[in-house]
Amino acid sequence: MKPPRLLIDTNIILDALMQREPWANAAQSLILAVAQDRAAGYITASSFTDIHYLLRKHQKDKALTKQSLRKLLVIISVLDVNGVDCEKTFDIPINDYEDALLACCGQRHKVDFIITRNLKDFTNSPIKAIGADAILKKLI
Repeated sequence: MKPPRLLIDTNIILDALMQREPWANAAQSLILAVAQDRAAGYITASSFTDIHYLLRKHQKDKALTKQSLRKLLVIISVLDVNGVDCEKTFDIPINDYEDALLACCGQRHKVDFIITRNLKDFTNSPIKAIGADAILKKLI
């Protein structure tokens, strides 16, 4: 059986890297599961820039941020965001444009799930959104 393809929302990555409680353990376990090839993990290029900005602000150390993100890139693959995605996103019935863009990119790249803490934000997503704890149960 092929491992599931997971598009991981920014909040999950930040929970893991910033050790934000009470979500850090599940987020870190998810990244570990991806590192162990129990799932294929993805983020979008636009999420990566947001993660860089917020992590750098949190760590207050450019070198440490670079090191953290280079390690992440060994485990998580980055999906491109193109102009067609930006246009098609307007047709996805999700109120928040960034969330809709995530769903649009996920759809184009044929991911199985969006992993997020904000499930209600993805109610109308063409891709099922689930939490880190829920996907970890499926990966066991």
